[in-house]
Amino acid sequence: MNSKNHSVSVLLMLFSILFCVCLIAANVFETKQIAFFGHSQTAGVIVFPISYIINDVVCEVWGFKKARLLIWTGFTMNFFFVAIGALCDWLPGAVYWENDEGFHAIFGLAPRIACASFVAFISGSFVNAYIMSKMKLHDGQKRFSMRAILSTVFGETTDSIIFFPLAFGGIIPIEELPWLMLYQVLLKTAYEIIVLPATIRIVALVKKHEQTDVYDNDISYNIWKLFDL
Repeated sequence: MNSKNHSVSVLLMLFSILFCVCLIAANVFETKQIAFFGHSQTAGVIVFPISYIINDVVCEVWGFKKARLLIWTGFTMNFFFVAIGALCDWLPGAVYWENDEGFHAIFGLAPRIACASFVAFISGSFVNAYIMSKMKLHDGQKRFSMRAILSTVFGETTDSIIFFPLAFGGIIPIEELPWLMLYQVLLKTAYEIIVLPATIRIVALVKKHEQTDVYDNDISYNIWKLFDL
């Protein structure tokens, strides 16, 4: 079945809300370092991979066009949150306010880190969606697990290759960056594999509920065609 419905369903809207929440929450959680199997990680790693899983579900069910709208919506909401947080951090506190240091630790995201995060997110998310879409055209309904994992590997690799040099180049020794990027990709891919049974089930239920299974035949993969639904 192949839907040509250009509307946005309630279920897609709910996925979009969760997608935005995960991105914004990841920014907040990034401010805490956690110990994970003997390695130091930011707590954002708990929630950020969920955005890639949602990206997979949306692209698989509704196609690349809806995934494109999802990605740009997430980017815009995340940018809005970071910008407002930076403004609130910059404004002087009230005379009785005594928590400037704590507030700054959470919302005082350095411009360099913010820019690196935004560029990496856009690049990695669109690579993820593009691979999902192209593999589905080739495989049909078969091998969803393979395209979900491969799209995550390539998407997260793109994200890491862009983010870490832009954010930490000159701060972290250059010989350490490849290992840090590799560990991030492996960890987030493992996350995807662990939750894959749940993802498969969610995709099946959503397809059944929506009565749609879009194949991206003859579409434009231009990321700027935001309103081409």
